[in-house]
Amino acid sequence: MQASRPTNLNEQVRREDNTAVVAMRGPLEWRELLRWLHEDGLIDDAGLRQGMDRSAHASARLHALQKVANAGLVRVSDAKALDLDLLTSWLATRAALPYLRIDPLRVDIGKIGDLISLNYAERHRILPVAADAEGVTVATAEPFDLAWKPELERMLRRAIHLVVANPIDIARYTNEFFSLARSVRQAQKNGSAFGVSGVNQFEQLVELGKSGRALDANDAGVVQVVDWLWQYAFEQRASDIHLEPRRELGVIRFRIDGVLQTVYQVPPSVMNAMTSRVKLLGRMDVVEKRRPQDGRIKTRRPAGDEVELRLSTLPTAFGEKLVMRVFDPDVVLRDMAALGFPATEAQRWQSLTSRPHGIVLVTGPTGSGKTTTLYSTLKRLATDEVNVCTVEDPIEMVEPSFNQMQVQPGLDMGFAEGLRALMRQDPDIIMVGEIRDRETADMSVQAALTGHLVLSSLHTNDAPGSVTRLLELGVAPYLVNATVLGILAQRLVRTLCPHCKRPDDSFDQTTFEQAVAPWRPSTRISPYKPVGCPACRNTGYLGRLGLYELLVVSPALRSLVAANAPLEALRQQAVSDGMRPLRLAGALKVAEGYTTLEEVLHATPVAQG
Repeated sequence: MQASRPTNLNEQVRREDNTAVVAMRGPLEWRELLRWLHEDGLIDDAGLRQGMDRSAHASARLHALQKVANAGLVRVSDAKALDLDLLTSWLATRAALPYLRIDPLRVDIGKIGDLISLNYAERHRILPVAADAEGVTVATAEPFDLAWKPELERMLRRAIHLVVANPIDIARYTNEFFSLARSVRQAQKNGSAFGVSGVNQFEQLVELGKSGRALDANDAGVVQVVDWLWQYAFEQRASDIHLEPRRELGVIRFRIDGVLQTVYQVPPSVMNAMTSRVKLLGRMDVVEKRRPQDGRIKTRRPAGDEVELRLSTLPTAFGEKLVMRVFDPDVVLRDMAALGFPATEAQRWQSLTSRPHGIVLVTGPTGSGKTTTLYSTLKRLATDEVNVCTVEDPIEMVEPSFNQMQVQPGLDMGFAEGLRALMRQDPDIIMVGEIRDRETADMSVQAALTGHLVLSSLHTNDAPGSVTRLLELGVAPYLVNATVLGILAQRLVRTLCPHCKRPDDSFDQTTFEQAVAPWRPSTRISPYKPVGCPACRNTGYLGRLGLYELLVVSPALRSLVAANAPLEALRQQAVSDGMRPLRLAGALKVAEGYTTLEEVLHATPVAQG
């Protein structure tokens, strides 16, 4: 199996070099570890006695590092707990070897499974984590028990580069990696790499005399791979799972904190069977591969909490592409502060959405968090005294406190028709998934004029642009003035990891001022830079927060709309009325140390003044 993603781990290990000669002492012993900690000044006499007493009663099945970690010791210099990761890092330094926190996203699982057997890995408690033509990097928690190393070098005919890793991680990922590789091989063996692997493919490889049984969606290997894929995606905080068929191999990618990362590659026959398995669970037409389909699945995380997957398929040149969007039901319970709203903007937004009637819009590109904002707002408004109805395409998350309707284009039930039907359901608050055309816009205006609060979304670059978009759709200026209460534009930016971010001494103040010109933030700037640590998988970023631009329609703005003023005039008036542009909102997050200027510049349109 080919590499799932490029890796330079071997090269990095060779640079750090691990040429130190490690004395052969055999397996680690907890008493010896405690004595070393005492020798190195990490623990004092009291800590040594505590460690000896508590480790003596630990289970014999635990690794020596685990026994010491469970003793509850603290480092003398700073009173920091000597947990398993800190002890493993110290042991690596003591053994003059690199320390590695295993990141599954950087391990080519298919290649690792072909190097050694599961039995061999478990017997010696080792795990290959990278391989190239020059050598293999192997993780171990026993840096002084290396009797296996010469034997493995002879078997692989390559040099072995050692790294020290957490024994729990080694045990866990050994089981996961080899189980996954075995499931993929089993699925591929049961299928046919030369049969027709999909309908409506751009190219098909057919070799005469070679045939086989097509993979079944319920094949045990396929079921195991799909189950692993979901659990792994949840663990990695993925917001989207992409299954992408290619000419030679199918690619699995996760979107984590807004960035796509390649996770694994599988044979095309396995990829097609995985897609069929997910479609089957999502109650989609497994046979139909020529047109796009939508579906949904509800499953559980390892912790037991529910999670929903929204499915979407698309016919491509080499088979069906499947995207699974992961929705956390708890997202609708977040308050405005948790979404990144500044206190003043949150108060203005709540004031707008508490009006009895009118239109409130949320705008931004796909993936900017509009749905999260709308659902969180509706959840706050959906009390027992009001009737909240939505018309969506598709229903993003099922929420018991809403009356949700799915549009059905095949049945001539679009947004406009759905909104017309909802008007007869005695609603108080209506959420329209998106205003795409004049008919939907007109129906939204009519709903607002007849005493309903309408929330909806648009796709525009900023808040003032939504006004011109409504006018372009054919809504009369006087109707825009009579119904639109306010518009919220938003973007998502990655937040710096709180565990490893550091003050940015090289921050360019001039570039910052140019980026937000003509404004000059009055707050003191405390910029930070990403560093990278195990908590953020060495990216320097952990999670995302929203940037918001809230336009509240004022009498002065209404006068400009009535006079068909250009967009730039609307934008300047909105700023005069107190609207804080997206880039300025981002600059304030940079000043507060939440994100970086590069993230803000990438996510926001050029500031206009």
